[in-house]
Amino acid sequence: MTQSITPEILLRAYAMGVFPMAESSTSTDIRWVEPRQRGVFALDSFHISRSLARHIQRSDWVIRTDSAFAQTVAACADRPETWINAEITALYQALYHMGHAHSLEVWEGDALIGGVYGVTLGAAFFGESMFSRRTNASKTALAYLVHRLRAGGFTLFDTQFLTPHLASLGAIEISRAAYQRQLRAALAATASFDPVGYPPLPSAGAVSTSGKTRSATSQRRGQTS
Repeated sequence: MTQSITPEILLRAYAMGVFPMAESSTSTDIRWVEPRQRGVFALDSFHISRSLARHIQRSDWVIRTDSAFAQTVAACADRPETWINAEITALYQALYHMGHAHSLEVWEGDALIGGVYGVTLGAAFFGESMFSRRTNASKTALAYLVHRLRAGGFTLFDTQFLTPHLASLGAIEISRAAYQRQLRAALAATASFDPVGYPPLPSAGAVSTSGKTRSATSQRRGQTS
């Protein structure tokens, strides 16, 4: 690609169903990608194991959003092979300042141990990448992300590709045509990553093993772990 990508061009690309990737962290070339088969989470069928549910309920980890966006992106890129280069990092930082990119982070005291980030348009959340520095940290992030997306009225959780890790949590592949239908419907709707009254702390809600989540009032989310 020779033309410079702007945040506005990037948002238009997402609205069309395509996203950017670099060959490596040091590559200066970026290509647009539109998979024939698209990975998605059906938000009402996300599921976790009983052991992970117990871990979440007993953990003293703290869940925060948008408190360390740049650090989350950097942690996602900190691996031997990555598609996140300097230009892509700068673009997502710009989307973050525009209110179109968000991070959900898992904290252990003052240490950032896991997280996920993505882009929002309408009622669509485009998951970009996640990382884990403790066992179950990225799974915990995904569980709380799904809880938040459902609470905020999102209808599409795009994972781009389907990995064995995501499949184990209930992600599926759909055709490009089916994805485009879901995308159009999501773009025509509205949702909020920070819904009014939604409590962000893990003590405020719990995730069930069936994949559905109990609300905060009734109770009073790549790495592979």
